[in-house]
Amino acid sequence: MGRAITAHDWASTPLGAISGWPSVLKISAGTMLQSAFPKCLCWGDDLTMIYNDAFVPILGRKHPCLGIPFLEVWKEAAESLAPITARALAGEATFIEDFEIHTTRSGTMESAYFTFCYSPVRDETGLVRGMLDTVMETTAKVKANSLAQLRNRELVHRSRNAYALVSALVNLTFRSGRPSEEIKSEIHKRIAALVRAQDLLMEAGATRGLLRLVAERALEPFEDGSARITITGPDIAIGREQVTALSLALHELATNSIKYGALGSLTGQVTLGWQVTGTRFRMDWTERGGPPVQIPATQGFGSRIIRYTLPEAFGGALSLDYAPEGLHLSLSAAADRLLADDPFAADAVLPELPR
Repeated sequence: MGRAITAHDWASTPLGAISGWPSVLKISAGTMLQSAFPKCLCWGDDLTMIYNDAFVPILGRKHPCLGIPFLEVWKEAAESLAPITARALAGEATFIEDFEIHTTRSGTMESAYFTFCYSPVRDETGLVRGMLDTVMETTAKVKANSLAQLRNRELVHRSRNAYALVSALVNLTFRSGRPSEEIKSEIHKRIAALVRAQDLLMEAGATRGLLRLVAERALEPFEDGSARITITGPDIAIGREQVTALSLALHELATNSIKYGALGSLTGQVTLGWQVTGTRFRMDWTERGGPPVQIPATQGFGSRIIRYTLPEAFGGALSLDYAPEGLHLSLSAAADRLLADDPFAADAVLPELPR
């Protein structure tokens, strides 16, 4: 910037030609130019700018702006900066860390963060003649810290939800009154289904997952190599609550199918498919080739997961058809609900289920 400063037409600015600059201004400008730290010297009541090479990245597209008043260059942030510059001209230094500024330096409005010190510059008589802005941009650090805090909150939230889910799994399973070994086996399998869902979320960034991958992971334990489970549908991203609810629901559907439906027969077939048509999302679970279907006399934990948790997570409507040729489940919801769940919502993933 030394050559640019020398070549600049300072006579057209309040500072006048360099030959007429006071010694304190020449010395301050020379010291600033030799610094490898971003610095901007602002002189006079209008804070006419002189800056070094290290300050150029701070300016972005505002460079070059030699000889222009500081608050004019940063006019979009003048309201927040003016009180700080006023204190410097009054003789008071100010140090601020991670100060947010809304700026158009990149051509569009953005938030940027800076740690800086505005220091008064005095002449040999002690009179304040200007201000030195010594600054370091901290935007990347602030955003990284914000992202880390976001992830930590997500982990805490997910841990609480996982605890609530496991508690519900255990409590509701034990209410069935069946033999303890059978209950123990069911609990282990249900927790395993929950773990698979959580693993998938961790791989996908903790807040969403692909529907196809969710379905494949949930139904993988029920595959026996005979290709009796068919999964069809486009790649669709769904939210965290939907991943968990769908994983548990598919586990219960497949478990019930082995006990009472198509997967319990050598010739049985299950098709899971979904599609988005316009603004609507639809998913179908269809069983064929199994024993004649009967409407269950009682409603267990698995039925509650399917009937209430699944439509709750998708914000949609669910229908169950116990046709003699095989169970058919249909879930319909607005397509814009697929990623509508808030990653930091206070609600547990598992809503309160009817007793």
